[in-house]
Amino acid sequence: MVTRSAVREETTMNDHVAAHDHRRLGRDLDLFDTDPLIGAGLPYWLPDGATVRHCLEEYIRAVERRAGYRHVYSPVLGKRELYEISGHWAHYSDDMYPPMDVGGEQVVLRPSLCPHHALIYRSRAHSYRELPLRMAELGGMHRSELSGVLGGLTRVRAIQLNDAHVFCTPDQVADEALAALELIQEAYAALGISPARYRLSLPGPGGKYVAAPELWQRSIALLTEVLERSGLPYEAAEGEAAFYGPKIDVQIADGAGREFTLSTVQIDFHQPERFDLRYIGADGSKHRPVMVHRSIIGSVERAVAHLIEHYGGAFPGWLAPTQLAVLPVHEDQLPYAEEFARRCVALGLRAEVAGPDRGSLGARIRAARLVPYQAVIGAKEAADGHISLRLRDGRRLAARPADEILTRIGALVGSHSPALWEDGAADQPG
Repeated sequence: MVTRSAVREETTMNDHVAAHDHRRLGRDLDLFDTDPLIGAGLPYWLPDGATVRHCLEEYIRAVERRAGYRHVYSPVLGKRELYEISGHWAHYSDDMYPPMDVGGEQVVLRPSLCPHHALIYRSRAHSYRELPLRMAELGGMHRSELSGVLGGLTRVRAIQLNDAHVFCTPDQVADEALAALELIQEAYAALGISPARYRLSLPGPGGKYVAAPELWQRSIALLTEVLERSGLPYEAAEGEAAFYGPKIDVQIADGAGREFTLSTVQIDFHQPERFDLRYIGADGSKHRPVMVHRSIIGSVERAVAHLIEHYGGAFPGWLAPTQLAVLPVHEDQLPYAEEFARRCVALGLRAEVAGPDRGSLGARIRAARLVPYQAVIGAKEAADGHISLRLRDGRRLAARPADEILTRIGALVGSHSPALWEDGAADQPG
């Protein structure tokens, strides 16, 4: 028997999910949109959405740099032959766009970055002393998704992927894969999100996988070792592996409980062999490296979609499109408000002045409800060089020197903290 309370609870949950649907919020908050002349599954980013995306990309690049990755750029096009060598054409062509005839050659939009990175590695000789060589890129790729599965930012045809490949010796593989898992956990903490579960994705019945049983077993054994060493709970799932090898998938759930993969760690013995990748070992002989494929946040589009829904548009301070709304009470305080906003911008903070021409102070505060910080400036604040700060969660701080406000907010934003104020010393609720 279904009780009224259960029905009310389900209705409330459905209303919450609908209110946080990233497709609706993305348009309502001017983050992204689509146009039929551009095409289905090809969203464009508006300035506020582009700011969120840029902040996320720069954060990931910084995390990777600290972890010893070096960044590259590679083309979104490649010859069909490249993907024949990698195995994509034989095992993945249904998800690729048809070849284009260019100058007598067949060129395709790439469905992944790993073949390009394999060629970049192969372009130079390498010694075992250089390994592990960690190569990262925030690069574009294209998937020929069917129209029926496209939706918002979660299923698109043009993807910006946070991708990386570690070329290493066989005895370095487990440590590199474990380090990749730790990077994913670090990033999730900064983003304020949590995995639904960790999945060991294994091959299943069917012919979509490369036929190399011994290499598959080695990869599976290594990934199992990595998960056991990490201490993370995980589940094995058949039929979810990449065509060239097993992987660890970090699963995320949306408000409706639907799961999707955001981050991955993969071990690949296949492509180093197909591209004849080598390094010179300590014995002076040529040896085959192993590739670890690793993505911290997966596609930028899918990551932003999840963040929009998770926060309902009220992003952490470091990600928010506008970080400070500067609100002069009267026109007389407008010059001081504009000067304060210029100081914010000079310090790398995103501030916008909303003056009395935009309505009453109460109306402007409501309009800025998703902005982390609201700097209210009355006659006394302007005269004293102070700011009365309202936090997005409703807390209000007594007037403080502008320098102190900027220093504290700058420190929180710079550390990618999810907190709005470090000591909780707000003076009264809103």
